[in-house]
Formats: sequence, C-alpha cells, structure tokens
Amino acid sequence: MKRNIYILLGVVLLVGIALAQNADNGIAAVFKQEEPMPTETGPKAGLLAPAFSLKAMDGKTYSVGGAKEKAIFVSFWASWCEPCKQEAPALNTLAAKYKDKLDLYGVNVTTYDKIRDAKAFVDEYKLTFPILLDEDGTAYAKYNGLAFPTNVLIDSRGVVQEIILGILPEKELERKIKELIED
Repeated sequence: MKRNIYILLGVVLLVGIALAQNADNGIAAVFKQEEPMPTETGPKAGLLAPAFSLKAMDGKTYSVGGAKEKAIFVSFWASWCEPCKQEAPALNTLAAKYKDKLDLYGVNVTTYDKIRDAKAFVDEYKLTFPILLDEDGTAYAKYNGLAFPTNVLIDSRGVVQEIILGILPEKELERKIKELIED
C-alpha cells in the first residue's frame, strides 16, 4: 500500500513537471512575439534608423531607413583611416557571404576625404559592395558620427540594433551580423 502511494506521488510529480515545462514554453512563445515598432527615430539601438539616400560610385542611389527585404549594415569610413583599412577585407568577405540576407553599404564621408582617394581605396581593397558618397556629411551627422569607422546594424524592420565605433575582430563582427539577420 505504501509502495503504491509513492508510485502515485512520483507519477503526479512527473506529470506536474511536464505540465509546468509546457506552460513555460507556452509563456515563452507568447513573449517571443515580435516587439512593437518604435515610433521615434534616432541614432540609438531600439529606435528607427534615420533615413537617408545617397548616390554611390556605381551611379545608383541607395536608401537607408524604413522596412526593407534585408537587414542593412552601414559602414561610415574615410580612405585615410587606418582601422578602416584593416576592416575593409573583412567587410568585403562578409558582404559576399551574407548578400542574400544583408545589404552592406560603405559610406565614404567625403567631407573628411577626397573622392579620388576614396576611389583609390575601393580599387586597392577591391570592394564589391556599394560605396555611397556622403559629400556634405549629412548622413554621418544623422548617426552622430564621432569616429571612423562607425558601423550601424539595422534590422529589416528599419530599427537600429547596434552602433559600433571602431573595428571588431572579424569573427565578432560576423556573430553580430548573424544575430541581426536571424531576428
């Protein structure tokens, strides 16, 4: 008789644990629903990305801001910037690797550079992603640019996920890109 009570208690305990786990999963699923869209725009994680359109070296105009089919990575740079030179090969690799899920734009802040130097930089590092020209510095100013490079990660909803001042190791940068495109 005592043995049956212990068995019954064990079964009830196991059923209770299973129900609690399922309830937790249900709660997690409810909370995992998409976050509400922010209404404020600004150069800060969690806000809508400040919009801009710039002409690129390929003659096309590219736009940032608002919902897009892909996430966007914007790298503000200058040709004389040593960290930009170090980062250029990694950006080229990542742009090619994630081209189906990520638009990578290099934005030359031409107010701090010369177009001929920017073109030489693009040729030297054989950059294959679009290079936009911020000739009056307005796009850079919208993101409160303080350093080169300034990298901005924007999800497909048009929300800034992170702003990175300076460079990161390639593996760390790739991890951040994976997180961005998986959300």
